[in-house]
Amino acid sequence: MTAASRYAHPEAIVNTSWLAANLRDPALRVFDCTTYLRYETGTGRPYRVESGRADYDNGHIPGSAFLDLQGELSDDSARFNFTMPSLDDLAARFAAKGIGDGTRAVLYSRGNMQWATRVWWMLRAVGFDDAAVLDGGFDKWSAEGRPAETAETRHPAATLAPQPRPGLFVGKDEIRAAIGDAGACTVNALAPDLHRGDNPRYGRPGRVPGSVNVPTAALVDAASLTFKPPEAVAAAFAAAGADPSKRVLLYCGGGIAATLDAFLLHQLGHRDIAVYDASMSEWAKDEALPIERG
Repeated sequence: MTAASRYAHPEAIVNTSWLAANLRDPALRVFDCTTYLRYETGTGRPYRVESGRADYDNGHIPGSAFLDLQGELSDDSARFNFTMPSLDDLAARFAAKGIGDGTRAVLYSRGNMQWATRVWWMLRAVGFDDAAVLDGGFDKWSAEGRPAETAETRHPAATLAPQPRPGLFVGKDEIRAAIGDAGACTVNALAPDLHRGDNPRYGRPGRVPGSVNVPTAALVDAASLTFKPPEAVAAAFAAAGADPSKRVLLYCGGGIAATLDAFLLHQLGHRDIAVYDASMSEWAKDEALPIERG
């Protein structure tokens, strides 16, 4: 059996059958983490952030609560969307939503698992390790004809003592320092047109110099929206040069898609992984930062 023939942390990925069988577990805390990016042109911003709360209200996995990433879990005073609060502050916000000692969190989203992986990575950053992502999200759950409900669930507040892992998120200085560093590999999780510089969505078109492209779409099955098998995921990262011996720094547009890549690198056993929180929302607009195209 090769290292890539199975995921290193299978407990952090649950399937719909497992969730259906365990929904009544009193320690389980299930959350819909959906957010939508409504892409815009001519407004000076790449997209408008829209909470997935309306879809949650129209139907969700029974017993699941809603997490509003921008509205409840991000620093509203920051310049960029989805900016991480301090880890102590974030831990308190998670605890207020019912995540803490003696609970297990299952995270899902609609249309794209990156919203669930973002919250999973944030939980890992505060030191909470009893969280899992629902493979295929609400889309797979619904496609299988499983039940949904419209009644809101609010989990009781929990106690969560933070055990911070501050190195899981980095800023522009760490990204700039990694340019040309043979011991680091900087990975862009955005679509190839954005990586090449064909699309100016975030400002100056292009990428962090020397970075490689492993788009999230290459890691997820397009039909089922589930993670691809470990062998296929490992091959995609290996082809890009994201070697387990290197520090891997991941970025995207706003630190969301990059967490799906980060989550799967963690599943492959990589130990030195970090996400650039502001990503191209910051980098592309800062003329002092280098950029390359082609």
